[in-house]
Amino acid sequence: MSQFYSEVEGLSREELRNLQSERLRALVKYVYERMPFYRQKFDALKIKPEDIKDISDIVKLPFTTKQDIVDNYPLKLLAVPMKEVVRIQSSSGTTGRNIFMPYTKNDLELWTEVMARAYWRVGVYEDDIVQIAYGYGLFTGGLGFHQGAERIGATVIPTSAGNTRRQIQIMQDLGTTVLCCTPSYALYIAEVGNEMGVDFASLPLRVGIFGAEPWSEEMRDEIEKKLHIDAYNMYGLCEIIGPGVANECEYKDGMHINEDVFYPEIIDPQTGEPLPPGEKGELVLTTLTKEALPLIRYRTRDICSINPEPCKCGRTFWRLSRIQGRTDDMIIVRGINVFPSQIESVLLSVGGVAPHYEIIVDREKGRLDTLELRVEVSESFLSDEMRSLEELRQRLEEALESALDISVNLTLAEPGSIPRSEGKAKRVIDKRELFQREGGERK
Repeated sequence: MSQFYSEVEGLSREELRNLQSERLRALVKYVYERMPFYRQKFDALKIKPEDIKDISDIVKLPFTTKQDIVDNYPLKLLAVPMKEVVRIQSSSGTTGRNIFMPYTKNDLELWTEVMARAYWRVGVYEDDIVQIAYGYGLFTGGLGFHQGAERIGATVIPTSAGNTRRQIQIMQDLGTTVLCCTPSYALYIAEVGNEMGVDFASLPLRVGIFGAEPWSEEMRDEIEKKLHIDAYNMYGLCEIIGPGVANECEYKDGMHINEDVFYPEIIDPQTGEPLPPGEKGELVLTTLTKEALPLIRYRTRDICSINPEPCKCGRTFWRLSRIQGRTDDMIIVRGINVFPSQIESVLLSVGGVAPHYEIIVDREKGRLDTLELRVEVSESFLSDEMRSLEELRQRLEEALESALDISVNLTLAEPGSIPRSEGKAKRVIDKRELFQREGGERK
C-alpha cells in the first residue's frame, strides 16, 4: 500500500461525504455574504444558504463559467479585501484573454498541500532532485510544482521552460531524478538529448510528472521509452488552484482528485444534467475551501469520466480518467466530433511516425469541410529501406478513418519539420475562422 502524505486520503467514503457536506454549507454561506455575483445568482433561483444541507444539494446551485470570470475582469469577483491577497497568478493565455486568480495565505497553503500529496503519490520524497521545466511567472505551472517540492523537502532546480540543451546539461551535472513539464516538451527534451548523444538510461532520472495539455497513453509509452522513466499524469487549472487538482498514483489507473477540497461532478455538456460515475462528460469542480476567489460548480470544459472504484494504492479519493479533450478544443468536421487526443492515439498505435503533428481544418467556398493532418515520420522508420512510405500512409489513413468516421488528407512530413513547443503544444489550425471572418470569400 502507498505511503499517504495526508490522512484525509484514506478517509472512508462516509467520512469524506460528511466533510464535503460541512464544507459546502460553509462555502455557500461564505459566498452569499461576500460575493454579490453569487448572491444575485442564488436570489434569482430563490436559493438561501440554509437550503444547502448535504453535498447532494450541490445540484441546486448554479454553474459558473470562464465567461463569468472574464466579464468580471480583472478582480470583481474577489471575496476578500485586497490587503489579504498575497499573490496573483494567471491563465497561460493560449487562447482568448488572460484571467487573473488571487490567493490568500491559506489558499497558497492549500495549493502547497495538494502539490505535496501529488509528489508522494508517485514516490517522490525528500531525497529527490526535482527539475521544474514548466514556465514560471504568471502561469501557475512552475510555482505550483515548486511549492510542493519544497514542502516535501526535495531539492528543487527551477529551470523554467526553454533552453533545452541547458536543461539536459543540468540533468547530467546535478543528477536530476524528477522532471516536471508538459508532455510535448518532455518529448522535445528526448529528441534534443538524442541529438546531443545523451544516454538517458544512464542518468538518475526516474520520474516525470506531466500535464497542462491532453496527452494519450501511447504518448506516455513514447516518453517512458525515450527518457527511461515512469511518466505520470497531473491535472489542474488556474481557475481552481493550478496544478494539484488531481494526479496519478504509482498504479497509473486514473488521477486521484483531492475531493476534500475540490468537489467533482460530470455533466452532459449540452444539457448540463449530471451523469453517473463512469460516463464521459464535462468535468465540473467546486472549490470547497478557497478564500480569495472560490468557485461553485465551475465548468472546466474538460472531457473525462470519474472512476469510483477502490484503487490498489488504498486511497479512497475518486479518480479522473485521462482528459480526452476540451469542449472548446473539439473540432466539428462535417458533423463529426473530433478531438486531437483521438488522432494522437491512432498515430502512435499504428507506429512509424513521431508524436509531432498538426491538424488543419479548412473549408473551400461551396464545399464541405476538409481535415488535413501533417505528421512527422519517425527516424527509425526512415532508416529501414525495406519499408514503404506509401504503405505507411495507407495504414494510417485507414486507421484514422475507422476511428474518426471521417476521411483525412494525410501528409507525411520529414523529421524535425513541425514546430516544437516549450510550453503547451498548439495542435490545431482552423482556417474556417478566417473563412467566416472574410464573409465566406477565400482571399
